[in-house]
Amino acid sequence: MTSDLTVAIHAAVYLAHKNAPQSSDELAANICTHPVRVRKLMAALCRAGIAVSQEGSEGGYRLNQDPHQITLRQIAEALHVALIESKWQSGDPEMTCLVASGMAKEMDKIYHQLNEQCLESLNRLTLWDLLQNLFASQPHNIIMKKKEEQSHENIR
Repeated sequence: MTSDLTVAIHAAVYLAHKNAPQSSDELAANICTHPVRVRKLMAALCRAGIAVSQEGSEGGYRLNQDPHQITLRQIAEALHVALIESKWQSGDPEMTCLVASGMAKEMDKIYHQLNEQCLESLNRLTLWDLLQNLFASQPHNIIMKKKEEQSHENIR
């Protein structure tokens, strides 16, 4: 599994929590990574319709869907990452030995099946689930109130 998935999920959870547009600098500071990396991953989430980008002084990234509806599988698929893979394969398909020539293909099948099982597991988890886990001791702070909602409360 690549760290890109971790960064993208972290960014999406933070956006859900903040409930307001966040710049790549703000996201990067919370994730502890570089803003360029955040922009690259957020671009993929925007292409998938999970997030949107707004320009201007009040701009930044925000979620385009309710955190109850966004699964971790959607985020993984938006990034086009393989969760289980091998960068190296044993054997050589040109060899006459069936083990040497066929093992890489057999292992690819196993990695594909494992990847599908991981995606099925990620499909059962939403951003909301992660927020609930993170804020179990403070459920009232899961989603921050927007500025205008806070100012209306101050008037009341």
